[in-house]
Amino acid sequence: MDGDHYPTAWRGIENGRCMVKRIFPAFNAVIAISVGVLVLLGYFIDLPPLSGYRSVLLGWSVILAGVAVLVGIWNLFSVHLQKIRLRQKGFINSLVLLVFLLLTAILSLTPDLKPMQGLMLNGILVPVEISLMAVLAISLILSSMRLLQVRSNLATILFLVSVVLIMLGSGPFPFIGQLPLVSDWLRPFISDTLATSGARGILIGVALGTLTTGLRILFGVDRPYGGK
Repeated sequence: MDGDHYPTAWRGIENGRCMVKRIFPAFNAVIAISVGVLVLLGYFIDLPPLSGYRSVLLGWSVILAGVAVLVGIWNLFSVHLQKIRLRQKGFINSLVLLVFLLLTAILSLTPDLKPMQGLMLNGILVPVEISLMAVLAISLILSSMRLLQVRSNLATILFLVSVVLIMLGSGPFPFIGQLPLVSDWLRPFISDTLATSGARGILIGVALGTLTTGLRILFGVDRPYGGK
């Protein structure tokens, strides 16, 4: 009888596990859809209870996002600390990263040292960003030339011409100054009209994609929180 009892108990455990695997995705779907509907109704219907629920739920989401950021920082710290401990390739960069990470945390958490944050920002971060932008401009020109060698079509030529015109019209030249036609008309037309229109089109596409994804989650078609 013992031999027959153990398979029966094992099947009972497996059935319980399968039931739990089915219940949890459904429970997550109910919570996600309910929260999404409450927040959405709180935006469109001016009722105090709905606005209160919406504020509470948004506050919880902000707290969860902050905890996720802290978890990401801790993961970054532990990965680079492990890299330094094992003396892996590039551990010097990890050491510099952790030193400035701790230094920034100390300056942010110590009230008397908060004026030093401006010194770090203007003395370290801003020059590094300016250097990266300069390297990015040169890399963009070289990539455009290589792209022109590989794929010589109209789009590549227009891209390279736009990059050259933007760079020519951005800054003054020695003994010449700014180029009249390029700086006064072509560069503003490309950057303010064409580039802004393209950026707005991309943002509209992102907004529509986000709206579609949100509706699919509200209707339970997509379940990124678990389940199929």
